[in-house]
Amino acid sequence: MGKPKILVIYYSTYGHVKTIAEAEVRGLQKSGTVDAELYQFPETLPGDVLEKMHAAPHDTSVPEITTELLAEADGFLVGFPTRFGVAPAQVKTFFDATGSLWSKGALLGKPMGMFFSTASQHGGQESTAFSFLPHLVHHGLIYVPLGTPSPYMYETDAIVGGSPWGGGVIAGGDGSLQPTFKEIEIAEIQGEKFAEIACKLNAPEPAKTPVASDKPASEQPASEQPASATPKPASPVKEGGRFQRFVDKFKNLFKA
Repeated sequence: MGKPKILVIYYSTYGHVKTIAEAEVRGLQKSGTVDAELYQFPETLPGDVLEKMHAAPHDTSVPEITTELLAEADGFLVGFPTRFGVAPAQVKTFFDATGSLWSKGALLGKPMGMFFSTASQHGGQESTAFSFLPHLVHHGLIYVPLGTPSPYMYETDAIVGGSPWGGGVIAGGDGSLQPTFKEIEIAEIQGEKFAEIACKLNAPEPAKTPVASDKPASEQPASEQPASATPKPASPVKEGGRFQRFVDKFKNLFKA
């Protein structure tokens, strides 16, 4: 059995989320237990609008995710900026197109974690995750939160993105704040922790041990009867030998 394949999928307008996504990949790879691949959500805005927004140039070196790739993977880490406390339209548009996967239950039982970017510490890093949970619920995906595995998440004297819901970055109102080493380290930890859980969920099932039945062997279905309860065909050789001894003994009675 090969390693579980985990996809890290991001949408990034100004590059902040992409930096965190790359850290997530490094964390997954550091575990040594999964194969990690990086993808981005397709852009839905026209180029002239993105230019007016001063968006970062589109990175053509990172392939765009497709619904077929989702079905082939064993788990996902998904990252995106918040739009008024919810996921951006680009991400929702993609998930709106996963109806065929839903109808087949193609994502049922697969793990998924999230990471985010907001302009401020109270810009929706938790509400964005919370509002996105229905997508996971309807697909039967298993939400894997981050928890608080890093001491940086307890700091109160510095701006640090991320929460128990997932890794994150504080970008500032004008996008001037770049991901700090603390936010990057938290993202790497998330990748490592996610790999552990993904491996547990994808581990092969242990062989089932037959359970002894209280019913007599004669009342049990043939498929459930122990091997000793099934009569074995008699050996012709042994049966023949026993019969011959009986005949010889019977003859000796008359000789006497």
